[in-house]
Amino acid sequence: MPDDLDRKIIHALRCAPRVSFRRLGEVLDVSEQTVARRYNALCRSGVLRVVGTGNPAVHGQAEWIARLRCRPDATGPLAGSLARRPEVAYTTVASGGSEIICVIRSPADISRDDLLLRHLPRAGAVLDVSLDLVLHGFGTPGTAGWTGREGSLTPDQVLRLTSDRPAPEGPVLPAADEDTPLIDALAEDGRATHTRLAELTGWSKPRVARRLEALEAAGSLTYDIDVLPERFGYEVNATLWLQVGLSRLHRIGEEVAAHTECAFAGAISGRHNLMVVVICRDTPDLYRYLSDRLAHVEGINGYEISIRERRLKQSASLIHHGRLVPQAIA
Repeated sequence: MPDDLDRKIIHALRCAPRVSFRRLGEVLDVSEQTVARRYNALCRSGVLRVVGTGNPAVHGQAEWIARLRCRPDATGPLAGSLARRPEVAYTTVASGGSEIICVIRSPADISRDDLLLRHLPRAGAVLDVSLDLVLHGFGTPGTAGWTGREGSLTPDQVLRLTSDRPAPEGPVLPAADEDTPLIDALAEDGRATHTRLAELTGWSKPRVARRLEALEAAGSLTYDIDVLPERFGYEVNATLWLQVGLSRLHRIGEEVAAHTECAFAGAISGRHNLMVVVICRDTPDLYRYLSDRLAHVEGINGYEISIRERRLKQSASLIHHGRLVPQAIA
């Protein structure tokens, strides 16, 4: 079972995905060798993957939240088919096996009807479909996301990791065609060394370092930190569909995103205008969160809850036999 140090490493990687083991050891007050050993063990066991990806916003892509209510006997095969599509992410079976929740990344100018026809299956097993656009993600870019209450870094540690990583200025620039080999290599391992990236791309190490720095500075390159919370003892995952007043939407979104149980909070279109994914240890833990912490957030007018039964895909990784793996392997 991973421990608090493993959680701190994961939190640190959300702040600085390619931070060196030496620097990470200094911030966490452990040896460089200990950090490297723990990180490699998490990756080998399929608990953690760091994946580099081209920023979807550069290409005018938007994210849509799809909820498919299905016949329970057909949910599994349908969810598996959706999870294998490269444009579909975060695929989950919920609500006792009768609902599929997934994210579809698609050009922003595509119409809702076209999206349904192109990306969602035409199947008699699908009883109802709702499709909502993600309008805004809450939380600090690069540091948002679940890490477990026991493993959170202190504000000072976060500052030490992020102070020398300035946010991109101006419009996000697309990567050049020549950068494709580098981005493809990072899609397999977002923390691959300069030496390994040079081998995979056929470039020199100075060129690898130069293009990495340029792509990150331009906002063209982002990183996904995929984690399996259940391997840390957090077994209950729930998606909350909240209704809040528009004048309070941003405040509530930021407040909820700061909760340690929160893995994602985003404003969406539709009847429920705030989607929140929370991760808890067990059912009593989820109840305590709902009845205590969330109940004290003023301005929530209504809610619905989808309890995850099975997760098939994270942002950039499939879940295969309880392990995070690249899609090509699964």
